[in-house]
Amino acid sequence: MVIGTELFGLLREKHGDGFQQFVDDKVAALAGDIVYENLGLEAPLLDELAKEMDVIVNNAATTNFYERYDVSLDVNVMGVKHLCHFAKQCPKLKMLMHVSTAYLFGNKEGLILEKPIKPGETIREGTYLDIDAELRLVRDVKKELKLNAGDDPSKTERKAMKELGLQRARHFGWSNTYVFTKAMGEMLLGELRGDMPAVIMRPSIITSVMADPLPGWMQGTRTIDTLIIGYAKQNLSCFLGDLSVVADVIPGDMAVNAMVAAMVAHSGERGGAAPPVYNATSSLRNPTTYGVLYQAGMRYFYENPRVGENGEVIPTKEVHFFTTMASFHLYMILTHKLPLEILHLLSLLLCGLFSRLYNDLNRKYKFVMRFADVYAPFAFFKGCYDDMNLERLRLKMAMKTPEDRMFNFDPKTIDWEEYFYRIHIPGVLKYVCK
Repeated sequence: MVIGTELFGLLREKHGDGFQQFVDDKVAALAGDIVYENLGLEAPLLDELAKEMDVIVNNAATTNFYERYDVSLDVNVMGVKHLCHFAKQCPKLKMLMHVSTAYLFGNKEGLILEKPIKPGETIREGTYLDIDAELRLVRDVKKELKLNAGDDPSKTERKAMKELGLQRARHFGWSNTYVFTKAMGEMLLGELRGDMPAVIMRPSIITSVMADPLPGWMQGTRTIDTLIIGYAKQNLSCFLGDLSVVADVIPGDMAVNAMVAAMVAHSGERGGAAPPVYNATSSLRNPTTYGVLYQAGMRYFYENPRVGENGEVIPTKEVHFFTTMASFHLYMILTHKLPLEILHLLSLLLCGLFSRLYNDLNRKYKFVMRFADVYAPFAFFKGCYDDMNLERLRLKMAMKTPEDRMFNFDPKTIDWEEYFYRIHIPGVLKYVCK
């Protein structure tokens, strides 16, 4: 549980033996699930919650780019529907904060505005997205899979659902299942909201806490952290990416501060054609590149060398970057695919002697290629996120007292190289790369 982590160290130090009582007075954790119409809660408890609820923050999501389509639809789309239904039962409701993603409009180049996505809107011209039709498609495919189940029906269904999600996402112009279903979730919110007070926050890649309450703290692996973790674990000599490309990242505490400020600013606001949209991003106000992250990483590892299991210092070497998918594919074919096929041929000639080794290596090869395929759009992303709405919100804030300054979400205050070197990279190694 997050309460037991170092993130709450300041509060634990302040309250001492009374810390747990302090938490119990402030937090009531309920075991629920937004994939169900009743949010996985008993009716009496749901009714009791509805009577007292004044603010709802929907941060629930499956962020796996290659998630099963049925799971992504349940969580990222139907979860929004169920929360909207519950929110309408709350007479005291002042705010529904929906956390989405800045990558909602796919691989669009140029300036990407803070505007709502329309029902049925897609990225690929000439297509229309019908959410009900997508739900029916999943049901039909799963029904057909059950009728033609093989030796391992659960494995077959899992693979089919993952492939279907990616196929449908790309049919409509999105790069992965995550951003595709998050777009559908926003569409549903727009359709079901009515006059409910609501705000949409779209952060870009959220990185470790910059300042408050614990610099460097984070949970889970973000897109850019695969480079740091792979290098730290000594299994990365090359990587896919263009170091000149802008890496739109925002520290976790700034994303949260922006959410709090937006909720206060729009509390109780009803009506309006669409909910206000905010991009919690950095590419317009204070852009940084993957090259800045890479150089900060090299600086860190030169000054803090990795140590192997035998206690010997591991030399810090430069990483080679493939700046196009074509060069990466060629490298993988020559260094991995061709040797794999030679191994396969030998195995066939020797009555399957190397079949287990071949299957294992081939599975890993396919995983790497799938990983590259799904993450490439982020490595070569050429868009820039407008954050004028968030800038207006910043200008409204007084920022006169120390407490005001605790809610800083201005990316212009970040020195990216120092942040990566002194805060983010040490944070990834401490809290994620264990």
